[in-house]
Amino acid sequence: MTVTARKAAVRQHVPHSAFAEAEKVIPFELSDPQVQEVRARIEAAETQIGRELCARLQPFQDRYADAVRDGDAGQLTGICSGKHSRWGRICVLDEGHETSMEEPHWGHNSEGRPIAWVSSAPDDW
Repeated sequence: MTVTARKAAVRQHVPHSAFAEAEKVIPFELSDPQVQEVRARIEAAETQIGRELCARLQPFQDRYADAVRDGDAGQLTGICSGKHSRWGRICVLDEGHETSMEEPHWGHNSEGRPIAWVSSAPDDW
């Protein structure tokens, strides 16, 4: 194997090694009791804020549900891309709401409860 080929092999291996290491470390860190306590507090706050915003923002959830039911792609394309799909969260507000309406992301979680959150995560987190 040439030096160039070895360097290329190492470059390809490094990102895979980093991801493999992260897949071992992240679950360990997330299982820490202090991390679990913080997670529970965040979820409680998100649920409380979600409930407080429900009366005003429920029409957005209804619009989203109607668009999904009817397969209205045009309506769905104008909805915020903010989501935590792995946790059953999809923001149902209009795209750009963070700046125009100054609202957090808002929708319902996988149990159907209203929830509000700040920031988004990729689906694979």
